[in-house]
Amino acid sequence: MDSMVPTRVRWILVVCITFMAAIFFVDRVNVSIARAAIALDFHLTDVQLGKIFSAFYLGYGLFQIPAGWLADRLGPRRTLAMGAIWWAAFTALTAGFTAGIAQGFLIIWSVRFFMGMGESVIFPSSNRWVANWIPTTERGLANGLIFAGVGAGSAFAPPILRYAMVHLGWRVSFWACGVLGVLAAAVWYWMARNHPDQHTWLNEAERKWIHQGIPQRDPLEEPKLTWGQMLGNKDVWALFVSYFCFGYTPTIFFTWFFTYLTRERGLNLQAASYYTMLPFLAMSLGSSVGGWIADIVCRRFGRGWGRCGVAAIGMVGAGIFIAAALQVSTAAAASVILAAGAGSLYLSQSAYWALSADFGKGSAGSLSGFMNMGGQAGGAVAAVTTPLIALHYGWTISFLTAAGLCVIGAALWLVINPNRSLTESRTQA
Repeated sequence: MDSMVPTRVRWILVVCITFMAAIFFVDRVNVSIARAAIALDFHLTDVQLGKIFSAFYLGYGLFQIPAGWLADRLGPRRTLAMGAIWWAAFTALTAGFTAGIAQGFLIIWSVRFFMGMGESVIFPSSNRWVANWIPTTERGLANGLIFAGVGAGSAFAPPILRYAMVHLGWRVSFWACGVLGVLAAAVWYWMARNHPDQHTWLNEAERKWIHQGIPQRDPLEEPKLTWGQMLGNKDVWALFVSYFCFGYTPTIFFTWFFTYLTRERGLNLQAASYYTMLPFLAMSLGSSVGGWIADIVCRRFGRGWGRCGVAAIGMVGAGIFIAAALQVSTAAAASVILAAGAGSLYLSQSAYWALSADFGKGSAGSLSGFMNMGGQAGGAVAAVTTPLIALHYGWTISFLTAAGLCVIGAALWLVINPNRSLTESRTQA
């Protein structure tokens, strides 16, 4: 009788990826909170720090396509494990240099760039895994839970990292993240498999459910899209540019929000560390709820509303909340409203990855890697331009820039046809 009840191995592995995402994104908040101590040790200005923050996104973004290509060919199991170990090594190395070292800016910039290279594999690999394991009707929720790890890890990091920085020094938190990264890689490699048919934990009921939702092929015979098919498609380019707009906004929270609260709003380190949690908690909630809602809407009204409609509404809401937060006078009110904007933005997160898996099929890693390159380009631009805009025009204009990009990203969702196959559209063309 028990064999008729499907096991839930696919969801166990979703949770595993969620924890890996949480660990990876802790470091983005880590470097933001340790900003002042790093600047003091290596004699860096805010503009130089902005370039260092951008170095991570540059390495992360440039290697999205190679990461996706590796995930499509080596499989997500091996690719994600190797990337996690690489990331862990350079995370620990960030804290491995003595204060006042010559060429400190160049050294830290290079380490952050290589760390971005390692982290670049996580979401192309996870999306390749989702394409293999998760039926189309569950992909919104699966991706929503995975990206909830981004918000959860970032949310609980600030007070813990602030305590560690005050009592143990800023370097300890980087070393701890490195150890966690290695452990996560080992657990993932032990638990994961590239395809459901390779895993012994599944019973036949779960295997059948997955097969019904995803036509299963031999991995070596699974058709791959050509780059001409992907880059010649307007829907792919709309996803790319829209994800650039998406990627700009959360980068401000990951890199400069703590600084904004302490400098512009006048909070002390302890208060700022707690208020910094709010946007990330909202991201975690918005990502998981957005994926759940998107799947329900897809089943009832089709993928046009379930993917494009939900994503567009979420991004428009983000722009409205961010603009509204600038009109309030207290730090608490501004933090809550900005957090609402971050949560609304992440309602759209799962749609990007679910649709890129649907479009990409056997090339889901490569296609999602290309899309994510757009998102990280937005992040790299935000990391550099936010302090420059704040310096010359004020923090209000910095956040209004993000709000405007949210609206542009939402508009691009309206030109995407989620029901069209890339191979079919290429053939028709």
